[in-house]
Amino acid sequence: MRLIIYTGKGGTGKTVTSCSTAIKLAEYGHKTLVISSDPAHTLSDAFMMPDISYQVQEILPKLNVLQIDPVTEMRNQFDTTLSYMASIFSAKGIDETLAYEIAMLPGMTQLFSLLKVEELVKQKRFDVIVIDMPASGEALRYLYFPKLVGSIGRKMAGLLGMFSGVTRIFQVLSKNPIPTKDNIQVEADLLNRIQDLSEIIQNNDMTSIRLVVNPDTFSIENAKRALMSASLFGINVDLAIINKIMPSQTSDRYYANWAVFQGGKVEEARSNFYPLPLKEIHLHNTELRGLEMLRNNGELLFGNEDPSQIYYRGKAISFATEENSLRMTVKVPFTEKDDFDLERHGDQLTIKVKNPVGYIANIIPLPSAALTMKLVKAKLNGDELNVIFTRGI
Repeated sequence: MRLIIYTGKGGTGKTVTSCSTAIKLAEYGHKTLVISSDPAHTLSDAFMMPDISYQVQEILPKLNVLQIDPVTEMRNQFDTTLSYMASIFSAKGIDETLAYEIAMLPGMTQLFSLLKVEELVKQKRFDVIVIDMPASGEALRYLYFPKLVGSIGRKMAGLLGMFSGVTRIFQVLSKNPIPTKDNIQVEADLLNRIQDLSEIIQNNDMTSIRLVVNPDTFSIENAKRALMSASLFGINVDLAIINKIMPSQTSDRYYANWAVFQGGKVEEARSNFYPLPLKEIHLHNTELRGLEMLRNNGELLFGNEDPSQIYYRGKAISFATEENSLRMTVKVPFTEKDDFDLERHGDQLTIKVKNPVGYIANIIPLPSAALTMKLVKAKLNGDELNVIFTRGI
């Protein structure tokens, strides 16, 4: 089974690229599902089919579509915990409606859209699932929650019964609602599901992220940050698509200047995304909508290739033992020597990489061999961060 995730800045053409890929996959005989969680119902717009809904439906042989409603998914899967969080705010005198809004964490709707994917993967109904991911990739940050929290939620679920009397006393004293055993069990189950989702997305034989960019600075920089995040999270990025390139043969000076500018950006993208394969798609002469145009776009993208193939494999993290030392190599593209920070806590290493909007962090479990070693050096060599652990210092 394959899971293909298209991501990029809004407006780059992720939806039409996802739909074009799905049509091509179905024509190759793969039972395919294309998913969007965009509240604007972009699948209906792309396929020009207004009846695409929140239920899986087949629109062509072997081609299925699903418009996810992230709010519905969140209520179905997280309502117990969300209600408890909102009750805490309500107990402080905050209006209940506002309390629900405050209790909603940034990126949670995206996360629950991805949890729908986890459910579909486990059902094994499809050969390939193609995801049109919203412009923001914040949901990927939640994939390392299980590493951070570990088994705390499950332990709390077991311990709650022992301390039920204490919690009732605490509830009287604090006047705050106390989480029930059901609350904590729901949270533990959620952690388990996020862990399963994390394993699916970090399975490089199953999952690939594909970047969609336009030949402009903003979308290229956005895609570079997405590539950095994926590298840190151990997710394979196998392809970059540069979309909406203006043709260079034009007599109009205005458009000729734009074509020259975009040509420079295409070269920049080739350099920035190396060694990823890069596909180039020129700007169509009309709006790209409907089955026929999407099918033609799929031909331009993939020609005689099967889009389900893995175009590139890159190992994000590797370990090598050298006598009394251990070297960990992490791919961290687009960083400079002063842009990263390391913190070790027991058997885990936190890598924080600075980007223009803050820090991206990942928690990496260390092998048993590193437990008795000290972190002695970290050196950036190109796009590789080499971290050295040594015994006996």
